[in-house]
Amino acid sequence: MSETPPEKKDVGAVTLSWPVRCLLTVFAVVCLVLGLIGAVVPGMPTTVFILMAAWAAVRSSPKLHGWLYAHPTFGPMLRNWDAGGLVSRRVKWTATASMALSAVLVFYLAKKLWLAALAVGIMACVLLWLWLRPEPAE
Repeated sequence: MSETPPEKKDVGAVTLSWPVRCLLTVFAVVCLVLGLIGAVVPGMPTTVFILMAAWAAVRSSPKLHGWLYAHPTFGPMLRNWDAGGLVSRRVKWTATASMALSAVLVFYLAKKLWLAALAVGIMACVLLWLWLRPEPAE
């Protein structure tokens, strides 16, 4: 009589206590709201908040997790990230345009030039990292 090996459990399958699940669900919703705000406010990131929302949702709320992965905008981005940190060219160009607009605003509104230069330097580093990410096959 041969036994089949037990199925591999992913991190999301771990049973968490009710208070921890509630906290993670609240964290997921807050991250989702911040990501939605970031989609329209220059200089505020979107992707990182959506990734954090998905991370928390997979551990706390199967319904929210399913909604995120089925979403027409967020779903492909999340599936690409899960497939090896892939970032589409469209997302890269959108981030570049958003950060360029943000850089102009930062320099225009900054009271201290060195602080504006520091912020733009950090954005440039993030853009470099982003453009070095692999792209999904078309």
